[in-house]
Amino acid sequence: MDASNASSRPGSDPEPGASGATRDAFAGRPPVPLACLSSMGLVLVSGIYLASYLPRRAPLGPAIGLVAAAGAALLLAVAMVARLRDFAWGSFFLVVRWASLAYLVIAGILEYVFVDDGTRGAMLTVLTLSLLVFAVDIPLLFGFSVARFQTPRIRS
Repeated sequence: MDASNASSRPGSDPEPGASGATRDAFAGRPPVPLACLSSMGLVLVSGIYLASYLPRRAPLGPAIGLVAAAGAALLLAVAMVARLRDFAWGSFFLVVRWASLAYLVIAGILEYVFVDDGTRGAMLTVLTLSLLVFAVDIPLLFGFSVARFQTPRIRS
């Protein structure tokens, strides 16, 4: 069997570099999606915990711990993205800018609902910090997910 027939076998690449772009998108990249999804999961667990006590007042210790862990995971994700060298920064910031606008509007509406509903004090602070993590986390995840598949610009 010669090399020209080997490329037509099922499960093999038609050309040696055909799926290289897909492989390169994951190769050598930090686990930013894992950190972002962990952060969002912690915020969701915190929200579910707080909602489970309604209409009574929830003990805030566990919720504060969960939001703090979510913030730490988000900071880790930001640090991992900031350390990238060969990355499509133009695409990243384009996606992050528009997604941030959308998620800041969503977070603002939710904050208004919390205040209008009479949420005050430490509970409002925990929920506001949760919304802040939400409003930064998702655009970061979107931006990274799009830019890792783009070809970086070569600086001249």
